[in-house]
Amino acid sequence: MQTESLRIDKWLWHARFYKTRGLAQAAACSGIVRLNNARVQKAGVSVKPGDVLTVPRGHRGVTVVRVQALGIRRGPACEAQALYEVLGDGGALDKTVSAA
Repeated sequence: MQTESLRIDKWLWHARFYKTRGLAQAAACSGIVRLNNARVQKAGVSVKPGDVLTVPRGHRGVTVVRVQALGIRRGPACEAQALYEVLGDGGALDKTVSAA
C-alpha cells in the first residue's frame, strides 16, 4: 500500500540521490536540501507528488527535481528515475556561465 506522503530522507534514498539512508538524513538535517524553496531542517519532513526539491550534487552543483511518485523500496536505477522529473541541473548551468 502506498501512502500519500513519505519522509524526505527516505524518498531521497529511494530515488538514489544518496548512497545510504544515514547520508540522506544528514543532508536533510543540515539544511542543504530545499523543499518548495524552503530549507529543510528535519529528516521527517514529508514529501508528496508535485513537490519540488533542490538537491546538491557534487561539490558545487545542484539539481532541481519534481517528485513524480513515492517509492516503496530502494530499487534499481531505472525504478528510482521514475520517482522524479529533472527540472534543472545547476551543474550544467555553471559550465555554461564559466564558458562565456
